[in-house]
Amino acid sequence: MRRCSLLFATLLLVFSQWAAASYRIGVSIARVDDNFMTYVRSGLEEAAKKDNIQIQFEDAQGDVVRQLNQVQGFLNQKVDAVIVLPVDTAATANMTRAAVEAQTPLVYVNRHPDERVLPKGIVTVASNDIEAGQLQMRYLAEKLGGKGTLAIIMGDLAQNSTHDRTEGVKQVLKDYPGIRIVEQQSAEWQRNKGMDLTSNWLLAGTSFDAIVANNDEMAIGAAMALQQAGKTKGEIAIVGIDGLPDGLAAIKRGMLVASVFQDPKAQAATALQSAIKMIKGEPVETDVWVPFQLITPEQVAVYEKHYK
Repeated sequence: MRRCSLLFATLLLVFSQWAAASYRIGVSIARVDDNFMTYVRSGLEEAAKKDNIQIQFEDAQGDVVRQLNQVQGFLNQKVDAVIVLPVDTAATANMTRAAVEAQTPLVYVNRHPDERVLPKGIVTVASNDIEAGQLQMRYLAEKLGGKGTLAIIMGDLAQNSTHDRTEGVKQVLKDYPGIRIVEQQSAEWQRNKGMDLTSNWLLAGTSFDAIVANNDEMAIGAAMALQQAGKTKGEIAIVGIDGLPDGLAAIKRGMLVASVFQDPKAQAATALQSAIKMIKGEPVETDVWVPFQLITPEQVAVYEKHYK
């Protein structure tokens, strides 16, 4: 009799756990091996555990067609919602259309699609990239005393975040006519390409007083190139964006003078909550902005707590 009771209790527990995992959400991430996207993924995993959500990840590997197929696959599986970190912000229209036709909530996270007005049932959770560029350049302009030469290392040119961050820098520069841009090229978000690009500039004899990079990875690559060229730390001021552990460590070591914090956990948690609200038919904002924050050397310890 006790065996039957124990078996019944076990079956009841399994059933209750299965029933509690009420929603299934498919997630397509532009590139799983990207440093920042790794933290978005872990943030989604963490948030899903708290809400007992079943989540399925797919890696688009930087391929627009692969990502569209992944989203279509999720919709065919009748998931309750889809979350996408887009490969190309100019190539989201087909995913949006497919989700609307399937009447399945879709949340874009981290990168806002190029179409600024999205249909009902489609939400974006991101950070205002123009603001990030403005924070970078205001800090650098003060460091330079309003005078000097500047090199800009851009991210992937297929991303509106690249253009918006750079635009934010240039908006601030309008107030500082004494600061002149001498170089501006893409290193596609990657540390090694940021290093190669900066080395090529130095070999070509280009001199600059500061570097503003669209992310920390490229900023760190630039700092490594300067060290290899025999420049002392801080001789050329470098500012990045993201404020991930590697970026924070680079500020502590004097490789970067500052960064701008983009909160991957907050983006991920807000994206999941937005998806759940739409599944339940609750009202949700179409555009949810997670604010950027400037990180100076004095504030590094505060931001390190985000990763502990």
